[in-house]
Amino acid sequence: MAKSKGEINGHAMPHSESTDQILDRHRTSEQKSFGQKLRGFLRRNLMVILTVSGVLVGVGLGMMVRKMNLTRAQMTYFAFPGEMLLRMLKMIILPLVVCSLVSGAASLDTRSLGKLGGIAVGYFLGTTLIASCIGVSLAFIIKPGVGAGALNTNSLALESISNDKETADSFLDLYATDYKMVATGNDTNGTALYQKVPIGTDTDGMNILGLVLFAMVFGVALRKLGPEGEELIRFFNAFNEATMVLVSWIMWYVPLGIMFLVGSKIVEMEDVVLLVTSLGKYIFASILGHIIHGGVVLPLIYFAFTRKNPFTFLSGLITPFTTAFATCSSSATLPSMIKCVEENNGVDKRISRFILPIGATVNMDGAAIFQCVAAVFIAQLNNHELNAGQIFTILVTATASSVGAAGIPAGGIITIAIILEAIGLPTNDLSLMLAVDWIVDRTTTVVNVEGDALGAGILHHINQQEMKKKQQEAELGEDEEEEAEELLEVRVEAVANRADGESSPLVRHQAVRTPEGTPEAIESML
Repeated sequence: MAKSKGEINGHAMPHSESTDQILDRHRTSEQKSFGQKLRGFLRRNLMVILTVSGVLVGVGLGMMVRKMNLTRAQMTYFAFPGEMLLRMLKMIILPLVVCSLVSGAASLDTRSLGKLGGIAVGYFLGTTLIASCIGVSLAFIIKPGVGAGALNTNSLALESISNDKETADSFLDLYATDYKMVATGNDTNGTALYQKVPIGTDTDGMNILGLVLFAMVFGVALRKLGPEGEELIRFFNAFNEATMVLVSWIMWYVPLGIMFLVGSKIVEMEDVVLLVTSLGKYIFASILGHIIHGGVVLPLIYFAFTRKNPFTFLSGLITPFTTAFATCSSSATLPSMIKCVEENNGVDKRISRFILPIGATVNMDGAAIFQCVAAVFIAQLNNHELNAGQIFTILVTATASSVGAAGIPAGGIITIAIILEAIGLPTNDLSLMLAVDWIVDRTTTVVNVEGDALGAGILHHINQQEMKKKQQEAELGEDEEEEAEELLEVRVEAVANRADGESSPLVRHQAVRTPEGTPEAIESML
């Protein structure tokens, strides 16, 4: 029911000139408060609104431009604003990873660093292994490769992919490895014998895993220096803060860049209907695995550790999730993830800047799911029955090799090749995976960064609990010291009257000697 002009909060007011003025002021204050609330909401969520709008506008723009039949050169020009965003994000990764890890490792004491690092490694390996199990299970339930034997690269006009990597490379991080045949002698018939030997080669791009390890060890070394290392620690802290300022500036370009990234991908699509219908079961199994892991498993793990609502935590990370969806890069999402985790969810800077760069490099839950689905899909495609040992090999190889797949173009495809080599399957069907990788890779990256963010939230909670426990122990120790001092003060010295036997049971009798050497009885209160 609407308020009458002479009512405020249901109370009737007499009509007068002063009453009208009060009512006008009241209505004006209500309008101002609503306007202020709206402005506050928009100010808090402006980046999220702009980023999501960028995706939606990009889809519409891509569908419009697609009908214009652009040339390859024109497509490149159209995609340039999106390419600029990727370049800016990649530009900031190197200083961000190095400075954040050095300052994070240097700010934590060695015991905390070791404990948090151990929990992080256990969390990353555990969630990746669960993701691999989900991928294999869904592949056996949905059976994407059964009945698809006629599907081949020629019917889809795809190029074949060659692979010269071996299973051991996944464990030794030798993705930049080449092989050459080295003569080792002759056999009894005089035939030359050759051995395939791995040789390290240089590749373009950053070795993020190497940078992560170096920065962590360097931060610990600076802390060990003590006062001599303080100056350099302060330098890295200042460098880190300046980098975060640059990140905040880049974030305002994200909506525009995402719009052109999404639009250019839609323009570049050729016969997407044929691909989706041919590989629909594989795409469905992979994305369903991402939904189960990202929407159920990871939130349950977060809740089990923190007893807090995981979706409240995730609601503050819409911007980095949208960035992950558009860029398909965990590393490129790292700057916005650190910013949002700290500002929206209140995670300690020491925790977020220590664990998120590590997670962006080694934690690949989404990749593990689609790699396992792809391995089982190719086995079914070739009518190959997988035994228990081969399934176990898929799980272990996918979990271990996800560490080295970060920062490599089509790195997930190389990992699938390693899994196939491990279980003795041909790699000539990998081009099927690459054809739809741009579809699956979007949900893959979102799940990857979600796992990193929830891991940071869990570590923040554990660290807070440890700090509270130490604080309570310190307070308890102070209380015990105060009680001990009070008890020491309550000591009574008196000559014992043992003749009458009326001494209290709370009085302890002690025999001490006076400076003259004569014994004297001392009574003290217990």
